[in-house]
Amino acid sequence: MKTRYSLLALLFGCTALPAMADEVNVYSHRQPELIQPLLDAFTAETGIAVNVAFVDKGMVERLVAEGDRSPADLVLTVDVARLTQVVDAGVTQAVQSAVLTAAIPPQFRDAGNQWFGLTTRSRVVYASKERVKVGEVTTYEDLADPKWKGRICTRSGTNDYNIALLGAVIAHDGMEAATAWVTGLKANLARKPDGGDRDQVLAIAAGECDIAIGNTYYIGQMLADPEQKAAAETVNVVFPTFAKGGGSHMNISGVAMTKAAPNHDAALKLMEFLVSDEAQKIYAETNFEFPVKAGVPVSALVASWGAFTPDTLPLADVAAQRPAALKLMEDVDFDG
Repeated sequence: MKTRYSLLALLFGCTALPAMADEVNVYSHRQPELIQPLLDAFTAETGIAVNVAFVDKGMVERLVAEGDRSPADLVLTVDVARLTQVVDAGVTQAVQSAVLTAAIPPQFRDAGNQWFGLTTRSRVVYASKERVKVGEVTTYEDLADPKWKGRICTRSGTNDYNIALLGAVIAHDGMEAATAWVTGLKANLARKPDGGDRDQVLAIAAGECDIAIGNTYYIGQMLADPEQKAAAETVNVVFPTFAKGGGSHMNISGVAMTKAAPNHDAALKLMEFLVSDEAQKIYAETNFEFPVKAGVPVSALVASWGAFTPDTLPLADVAAQRPAALKLMEDVDFDG
């Protein structure tokens, strides 16, 4: 049975669905095409149907409004802050699973078992192969160096991914240093923040800037896209680290079980399937993400970017800095 999107988009309205045998209902921030191969594999293996409603905005508000009558069993989303927002709203439940805790490193899951990382991605530097020498950028702190004035592109400072990066800077270096860093980064921008991570690669290819900040998997997606492959081939993927001993900044896609969860047992089976070797390999090969489970290889393309040292800072610590990071971005008028 194939994963069903259109049906659930209609049914997941104000009226809750009754619990049904052998089904799992998912609210997802992730685009359906990114997760459908995984869910189809789960259904083929277990016979359990997975119904997905793509909820781009207002997921927390929706779950709060539905309360105990929510038809959703699981939430799939990206960015640790989005996961913690769902948890903080009181609409999730703790999940006890030896499978999940064995597969997922502690820094990529909630200490109270409310959310679990499924894949990781690094926030890296895209560097022009023509205009940036290898080794010119080694740390995130380097991005505030005046030598990059007028040479950096990035998406909005208030985007979740950039807020998480700034949160990690705060956690590593402190607020005073983070303020100086984000001020210096803004001063080095070649243009006002605009577009998504792919757009920054296109800007480098067009000569508008020399380096940009973006997530690793976007380069993989662009190299797999005939229309964007040429632009992606103009950049190197550089894994900066934090100057005071940290590794490359990591973020996650993840899952949480709702408090309502009418199909608890089937939902738990899906959560555990998503950290299986099979599912982790699909994530790696299809989405160019890093498997969260040790021992599952990355795709050949991702491996070609070279080895790097992931930051071990717990993502819960990064999420805790989100309010401060957002205020700081607004205080310096980063997008202005």
